[in-house]
Amino acid sequence: MTQNPQDKPYPADIEAEIAETIDEELELELDDDRLRRLLEQPGTDAGGMDRLRYFSELFRLQCELVRLQDWVVHEGLKLVVVFEGRDAAGKGGVIKRITQRLNPRTCRVAALPAPSERERSQWYFQRYVAHLPAAGEIVLFDRSWYNRAGVERVMGFCTEADVEEFFRTVPEFERMLIRSGIVLVKYWFSITDSEQQDRFRMRIKDPTKQWKFSPMDLESRRRWEQYTKAKEAMFARTHTADAPWWVVDAVDKKRARLNCIHHLLGRIPYAEVQRPEVTMPPRVRNPDYHRGPIPPEMFVPAVY
Repeated sequence: MTQNPQDKPYPADIEAEIAETIDEELELELDDDRLRRLLEQPGTDAGGMDRLRYFSELFRLQCELVRLQDWVVHEGLKLVVVFEGRDAAGKGGVIKRITQRLNPRTCRVAALPAPSERERSQWYFQRYVAHLPAAGEIVLFDRSWYNRAGVERVMGFCTEADVEEFFRTVPEFERMLIRSGIVLVKYWFSITDSEQQDRFRMRIKDPTKQWKFSPMDLESRRRWEQYTKAKEAMFARTHTADAPWWVVDAVDKKRARLNCIHHLLGRIPYAEVQRPEVTMPPRVRNPDYHRGPIPPEMFVPAVY
């Protein structure tokens, strides 16, 4: 069957989401030389320049993140960054860009599943404490102890007495973390009602992102106003001088990523760590060494 040239394989919104996925892959390949060639492409319109500027700024900020990582290791700092927000607000996207070029031994992500029966019987903060950093480490919490003030409260997974105890405890808990030497930064990713609806619709349609969707997401969509009230109460009780909340306008994904990373870099004073010059040692060659052949059947088929 011949396809009509006017018939697109995907609706425009799906094509935009696919383009976003391609951009993610391109981000991984960027280096100074590729970026220079990308920025020198002639005949790019204004919209395209915005896209190129995004790549340029992202690469620059990621280079600064590497410098920050070196400083954290050098100085033995302990950095905790909390990412909160509604479902599909873009928390995972910015976390991915932060970790993309960092050493996973230094920077790790804590994305805890629902608590087990045993964990539910523990002190509420206990399972989060186990993921806190040691000296020279960065931990990014993709959702955090603030689950109690958000999803657990709205979905009825805890009592109002539990929530009240959380609000009484969390400011002191965070002050304890800070007194122990941890640098704590808290971000809330803010999107509009209509933007969340659009992103949910994209997840439903896009087969590569349907795994992100769960029945809980559908229920959270229905309870938008309850989540708003819970967020406002959370800000009122946990936005403190010691551990303030920082709100990221996340309707535009790319700008949200750049703004968040830029702000994070500004929260921690860091400097260049001087490293000794690396020189390649001469290759040792043994006249008795002969590289043996590999049997053809051991090779992965060259399909591409």
